[in-house]
Amino acid sequence: MKTQVAIIGAGPSGLLLGHLLRAAGIDVVIIERVSADYVLGRIRAGVLERTTVELVERLGLDWRLKSEGLEHGGFNLADGERLIRIDLQDLVGTTVTVYGQTELTRDLMEAAPERGLEIIYEASDVAIHDHNSDTPSVTFSTGDGTEQKIEAEIVCGCDGFHGPSRRSISAGAGKTYERVYPFGWLGILSDVPPCHEELIYANHENGFALASMRSETRSRYYIQVPVDEDINDWSDDRFWDELALRLGPGPAETLVRGPSIEKSIAPLRSFVFEPMREGRLLLVGDSAHIVPPTGAKGLNLAASDVHYASAALVAYFNKGDNDAIAGYSAKALARVWKAERFSWSLTKLMHRFPDDSPFEREMQRAELDYIANSRAAQMSIAENYIGLPV
Repeated sequence: MKTQVAIIGAGPSGLLLGHLLRAAGIDVVIIERVSADYVLGRIRAGVLERTTVELVERLGLDWRLKSEGLEHGGFNLADGERLIRIDLQDLVGTTVTVYGQTELTRDLMEAAPERGLEIIYEASDVAIHDHNSDTPSVTFSTGDGTEQKIEAEIVCGCDGFHGPSRRSISAGAGKTYERVYPFGWLGILSDVPPCHEELIYANHENGFALASMRSETRSRYYIQVPVDEDINDWSDDRFWDELALRLGPGPAETLVRGPSIEKSIAPLRSFVFEPMREGRLLLVGDSAHIVPPTGAKGLNLAASDVHYASAALVAYFNKGDNDAIAGYSAKALARVWKAERFSWSLTKLMHRFPDDSPFEREMQRAELDYIANSRAAQMSIAENYIGLPV
């Protein structure tokens, strides 16, 4: 099999990149190690920056996003006594859209056949070969054990933190930056209406909490727990009690409780691998970087990578611009590090760290009080939350 671009990973970044390249007339094959149903079963965040929404609009695949997505003109920071509203519309003149990553993935996946985007699911033993040559290739095994090979001009690794793409970079050719946090997020999904019309990020003596939603009838809630916490120790009732305590009196009064339909603990880390390119292999999204979810940057940062990667590949294939691919990593990383900074700073502000002294706690209080009374501070948060320009 031959193609111009082989994409490893059929998550939202791989699908989005594939659609953008096909729209530009570039041949693409996507290889995914699990089934389509498994991909759609992944529960992920769903706060979309304007840049991400614009990419979907450009493809003409935004009809369900527009009809079912929830446009939010602000969000809230809670300090135990009050809600500090960050008015995005007033401060920076734009909004974010709440639309589940699963639903975005479904939209991109279902549009693939009619747009000529080939996706091979359940491909095991995926390996990248000769990406530092002019003839890179990808090998894998299909579900029946048949070995396959795809010859491509460019390989794009959209296969996440644990995929083979980053591991294919030559030894010593890249550098890793990492911060592993000593806590995780215990989250539940429940078919109950949200306790508030906008997201609430809460700082409490017991730890962080987040009130979020997927729709007007489905809510997503999180609380900070130790990284080694046993999920079996958390009944639904215990979770709801702790969440209500951390959110504070106002949101707790409107909190609707219900059975969890999904419950999990997600570890938190900040991670960057650079450069995001070696030869004819480009790293995109979580294969190159991870952010703690506090700033709602994970999917959006992958989408900004897709923006830069698709522009570079279109320039290379359609205009013969050999420098475009060489410049991809530097452009992507400039935005990656700014998003890492914002996610790290908001995580530091809103969580309780085991080694923090009373001094650090008072610094959090002072910072939140400053934000509550400073339009300049709120504007800085707002412009980062809605996403810096690409």
